[in-house]
Amino acid sequence: MNHQKIYRFAILSLTAAFLAACGTKQTKPLPTPQPMPPVKPGAPMPTGTPSPLGYIHTPGGGASYKVVSHQTMPQWQQQNFVESLRAFRLGCEKLQGQPNWRNVCVQAAQTPYQNAQAKSFFEQYFTSWEVSENGKLGGTITGYYEPVLHGDAKQTRQARFPIYGIPNDFVSIDLPANLRNSKGTIHVRQTGQNKGVIDANGPYSANLAQFPISNRTRALKGRFVGNQFVPYYTRAQINGGALDGKAPILGYADDPVELFFLHIQGSGRLRTPDGRFIRLGFADKNEYPYVSIGRYMANRGYLTLGQTTMQGIKAYMQQNPQRLAEVLGQNPSYIFFRQLPGNGEGPIGALGTPLLGQYAGAVDRHYITLGAPLFVATVHPTQKYALNRLIMAQDTGSAIKGAVRVDYFWGYGDEAGAVAGKQKHTGYVWQLLPNGVMPEYRP
Repeated sequence: MNHQKIYRFAILSLTAAFLAACGTKQTKPLPTPQPMPPVKPGAPMPTGTPSPLGYIHTPGGGASYKVVSHQTMPQWQQQNFVESLRAFRLGCEKLQGQPNWRNVCVQAAQTPYQNAQAKSFFEQYFTSWEVSENGKLGGTITGYYEPVLHGDAKQTRQARFPIYGIPNDFVSIDLPANLRNSKGTIHVRQTGQNKGVIDANGPYSANLAQFPISNRTRALKGRFVGNQFVPYYTRAQINGGALDGKAPILGYADDPVELFFLHIQGSGRLRTPDGRFIRLGFADKNEYPYVSIGRYMANRGYLTLGQTTMQGIKAYMQQNPQRLAEVLGQNPSYIFFRQLPGNGEGPIGALGTPLLGQYAGAVDRHYITLGAPLFVATVHPTQKYALNRLIMAQDTGSAIKGAVRVDYFWGYGDEAGAVAGKQKHTGYVWQLLPNGVMPEYRP
């Protein structure tokens, strides 16, 4: 999971349904209510005033949000609201300090784990907003999971592939929005371990045209070479030994393909021969864009389009090890990890709280409020029945872009991975926000 950003593996497969369209009438935004006054512990919290049914809010970015009844969401009555409430409570560890979320988090803590009460909580305290983008209701739902790798804390004949922490020479420098489209040269200076700033009098020059900058880039990731600041190593360079002696090693994986998928998922657990687990979480990345190796393999004829699932790629690499460096090197993006404590709870998402398997997901925080309940209607990737569920938007992903775009978290381990690796279907999204709180677009 990306503790701020993380890559997801967009598996190539067929879409399950056609996209639908909706109107995007522009209306004047409703005023955001002031934070409600505190109440006595244990007393019901004020529910707030919901926006009227049919109200349409278009804050920007091509997104539109329409107020609808909870009952319009498919299979709303059949939801396991207890698990949805459990996932929401996990997120409240971070949300409860925010004025818009304080009261609903207090009420959530007072709501018992009983389905009728949990259902009433979501219905009374939240407004349902049907989400569309550029006039389309349908979007894409993919899946991810927390992998379990086999390996060891030390290098052995079997465990040979290092899992790196942040390298010693890796430097991150915040990039202001006005420079994202620039191809000019700037000056920078180092301010501490792995940190630097843009400074007109800095001793190092950086040619922005050399860096992989997009309109969402928030930082330059690079290293100092002489009097220049240059982009950091790509995956191909790192796999070729560029980090030897330059980065802490948190453990060693037995299988380089399994390690590659750890990078795609962004977090996981390394199981050692004595049964212990080393928990690994996202620390930083080299800022190169994610490139799908599945698409590359299909284009080269190594696999058919239908075979480019996670399982299909693994099987191919086991049979064709001579193409390992070539294929893996097509994705220049590289993730650096940090060791996390504990093994009992789920991985930590971008919100900063544990993710509950099948009740959390990654979203584009430009369109969806991080921490908000999110109703997703799609298709189960293996069973093919309608998968309609109230989950929590508690994670993000660099490959997750758009208002109607969700990466569904399936849990951890091989079983979860087998399902997540086959998920890419059309889906529909409703965002639930506390009554009176408006959806936002954050450029």
